[in-house]
Amino acid sequence: MNPALGWPRWLRLVLAALLGVAAAAGLAPLGYWPATLLALTFLAGLNMASKTPRSAALLGWVFATGYFAHALSWIIEPFLVDAKRHAWMAPFALILLSGGLALFWALAFGVVRRIGGAPIGQGMLLAVVLTLAEFARGYLLTGFPWASIAQVWVDTPFAQLLSLIGPYGLGALTLFATLPLGAALFSEQARRDLAIPVVVTAVCAALALVYAATRPRVEYSGNVVRLIQPNAPQHQKWDPDYAPLFFARQLEFTATGPRPDLIVWPETSVPAWLGSAQPYLAAIGEAAQGTPVFLGIQRAEGQRIFNSMIYLNEDGQQDGLYDKHHLAPFGEYVPFGDLMARFGIYGMATTTGNGFSAGPGAALMDAGMLGKALPLICYEAVFPQDVLAAPDRADFLLQVTNDAWFGTRSGPYQHLAQAQMRAIEQGLPMLRSANTGVSAMIDPLGRVIESLALGQAGFIDADLPRPQSRTVYFRIGDKPVFLAILALFALLWRHTRQRPN
Repeated sequence: MNPALGWPRWLRLVLAALLGVAAAAGLAPLGYWPATLLALTFLAGLNMASKTPRSAALLGWVFATGYFAHALSWIIEPFLVDAKRHAWMAPFALILLSGGLALFWALAFGVVRRIGGAPIGQGMLLAVVLTLAEFARGYLLTGFPWASIAQVWVDTPFAQLLSLIGPYGLGALTLFATLPLGAALFSEQARRDLAIPVVVTAVCAALALVYAATRPRVEYSGNVVRLIQPNAPQHQKWDPDYAPLFFARQLEFTATGPRPDLIVWPETSVPAWLGSAQPYLAAIGEAAQGTPVFLGIQRAEGQRIFNSMIYLNEDGQQDGLYDKHHLAPFGEYVPFGDLMARFGIYGMATTTGNGFSAGPGAALMDAGMLGKALPLICYEAVFPQDVLAAPDRADFLLQVTNDAWFGTRSGPYQHLAQAQMRAIEQGLPMLRSANTGVSAMIDPLGRVIESLALGQAGFIDADLPRPQSRTVYFRIGDKPVFLAILALFALLWRHTRQRPN
């Protein structure tokens, strides 16, 4: 008998919230992935005590709210940069974002309880429907796949499965390894079938480890890339008393010998708009001494403003431009911005009503002898679909970011972990220059081979890994996993309706 059946409702909800908080401990910087597995397993058992779709939905919502509140606790940091304007929003942002994202999970729990079925079947069905909920979270309303279940595996051999089935596929396997097992453990009826989920999980884990062990060795190009990290705190970044110091610091790091083959400055690293930045660009070209430079800069085009990246060639001349196309809601723009501006609500990175404009989409930039770069500005690296949207395959991924917005706790480390995931998915190295860190050279297997610690000013010179062959995930994307999950949902639903509960 399920012991949770005798527990009062409030106790089950409290336990669900605590399990959600514990599950998020698997994410960076803690990386306690066993906590995630145990929390999901016990959640499935706890859910078997839910007698109605409404009670199941509430249980799922409470668990997911605890999970996202812990995982996204860094979200309060941007609101404290300009505390007078934004601090009042911080608790609302965390509560509304966590509770809002949790609605996807609540719907999944409610749907599965309404369908019903045997305990193990419900565990499998819950894994399927939660995967569909995660797809919805990652794609709908501009998407926000931060803190995906797959992220807990980033520093383990299991992360290599990202190159086969991507983050949603790996997340689905994680749910299949835990939820049916939990449903069986807490149900007398299903304990006789306990061997089924255990054996399936063990076989899948063994195959995953074999696959990880057979991944190709990483080879290096012999080209050296310099990643610049000025460490400009956000509250000082645009201060006229400090901005020249940060720019001079980057010039010094750029000019230091020996000469690399490419230099990368972080997001919005030039304290001037592109149209009036020629003296700054000339100084960068002089300091680079013939080395090409990628750098982040803001630019204006009439009444529109853009968060951009440019490429300065060996002659110090602009030879490429990319405009960020996946903008952060309420950070870089506010929906119905002009209307919201009347109430004093602006994007945190801009003081205009409409905020930044989106660029035309994913594009490649020529990096000379190093090949083609796929530019990603800030949280564009969180979205696997943004990387898949590139018109052709790049030779390396290039992320410039300003993680000073994310504080010094979990945010920058989770952002780094997602950059590692994109590298594995594509089989490409990731060059990552972050204003306050963590700047890193990531190899095609997602390993950080060189990095500069958070909150440290400096630079790293790292050998650029060669791209590996096109991964399966690069070729197929998310659609096959999505269709397979839909087909499995249909099969499980049909099977459940044909048998009495």
